Amino acid sequence: QVQLVESGGGMVQAGGSLRLSCAASGRTFSRGIMAWFRQAPGKEREFVAGFCGTLYGSSTYYADSVKGRFTISSDNRKTTVSLQMNALKPENTAVYYCAQGSGTIFSSGVGSYDFWGQGTQVTVSS
Repeated sequence: QVQLVESGGGMVQAGGSLRLSCAASGRTFSRGIMAWFRQAPGKEREFVAGFCGTLYGSSTYYADSVKGRFTISSDNRKTTVSLQMNALKPENTAVYYCAQGSGTIFSSGVGSYDFWGQGTQVTVSS
């Protein structure tokens, strides 16, 4: 199985920055998709940012609410995926999860991802 471990979460003041990292080990998908999701208490898990790599290049995707503030990046073999979060807001407080799927076409749906990390808490104070 694939194991995903997130790190970098913590508490930050509004307007500050955090960088989350996800390390993948085990039988990873070299041509799969990777993404970050988040879930606040009492709410559904939602897509934040994703990455799709091919032999010819790569593409990134973002939820409208984080465009211009968050940046996702990954290495060529998708063994590491990072999320740089700038200009954080209190409403960004949630548990953030990294996920990996075997698809070759990017999807922001939770059901498209087969492996998930344990999550890392991000708390943004006023």
